[in-house]
Amino acid sequence: MIRVYCYSKCSTCNKALKWLDDNGIQYECLDIKEQHPDKNTVKELNLRSGLPLKKFFNTSGKLYREMELSKKLPDMSDEEVLELLASDGMLVKRPLLVTEKAVLAGFKEEAWKEALL
Repeated sequence: MIRVYCYSKCSTCNKALKWLDDNGIQYECLDIKEQHPDKNTVKELNLRSGLPLKKFFNTSGKLYREMELSKKLPDMSDEEVLELLASDGMLVKRPLLVTEKAVLAGFKEEAWKEALL
């Protein structure tokens, strides 16, 4: 089953969900604020994605800016970064698409087409 971690007030998430609906793709939508991935899940998704761990951060989010993470992340270990990402779903880049074969952070239509169609 396809899972999508989203935030209902995020316009990019809503655009992604509309794209899924328009393409007749069934999915499970998880509220990233209430059902955010735990540390082990973040670690697994990161490994499956092939992306650097820091690409999983919602760098345009209010919490990211308030915590001044752009200054702190370079000095943090992977374990610390995993703990941080798992601590609050609002830190995680969204929408986060999880399929059997792919993990994509953010909505880029071409990448989603390649993964899903």
